[in-house]
Amino acid sequence: MTDLTPRPGAAPLGRQILAQASMESRLMLRNGEQLLIAVVIPVIVLIGCVTGGKHLHLHESRPLVDIFTPGVLALAIMSTAFTSLAIATGFERRYGVIKRLGASPLPRIGLLAGKVLALVIVELLQLVVIGAVGVALGWSPTVCLAGIVGFVLACVLGTAAFASLGLFVAGVLRAEATLAAANLIYLLLLAGGAVVLPASSYGAFGHVTKVLPSGALGEAVRRAFDDGRIDWAGLGIMLAWAVVGSVLTARTFRWE
Repeated sequence: MTDLTPRPGAAPLGRQILAQASMESRLMLRNGEQLLIAVVIPVIVLIGCVTGGKHLHLHESRPLVDIFTPGVLALAIMSTAFTSLAIATGFERRYGVIKRLGASPLPRIGLLAGKVLALVIVELLQLVVIGAVGVALGWSPTVCLAGIVGFVLACVLGTAAFASLGLFVAGVLRAEATLAAANLIYLLLLAGGAVVLPASSYGAFGHVTKVLPSGALGEAVRRAFDDGRIDWAGLGIMLAWAVVGSVLTARTFRWE
């Protein structure tokens, strides 16, 4: 005889995290503004810089596409881990989504793990698209074990640093203020944060940009693909930003 007795209870944590990550990534890719920030703008920046960068006199040492593609890959990570995450979380707070998830069997660690996994899924899509565009434009990166390890470490620590800062912004500001602040910070770092252009392009200010999370991420990705080595200094700076952002988020984040 079949036992039809109900067995209420939560699914295993791993399944909860996968379900949350699947939902988060689908929502992120369905949102036109976030898709614009995550994929369209980086691709436009890459094509525009490669075709118009001759006016910056950066093409004398190596092809422009080799200069800009690593920086645009770093920009894509910053776009998703900071701007998209901050905006999405800010509006989730406004509409009570996070509060309602707090009443579900999904624990807080599961919610955060789901968001991080969703970021990784979107970033993989970004890297494939931008890398393909770069190769189509003539990009020829240095591929070696040290470079691959350096790039993976830069992605992990860059995501951690910008995600913690994005959650900090989303946790202390209203949704509309988060939208404005996240986009403003994104534009400022895009223009003056040494994420797309090398820090050396900023003259004396370049030493300052290297200690910004954007500059550290950009330099680490460039070292990985241009020189095939690990930028330990940049990784250390990103780790420090990740710790600072995590502490600030833990102390100030409001769930509603």
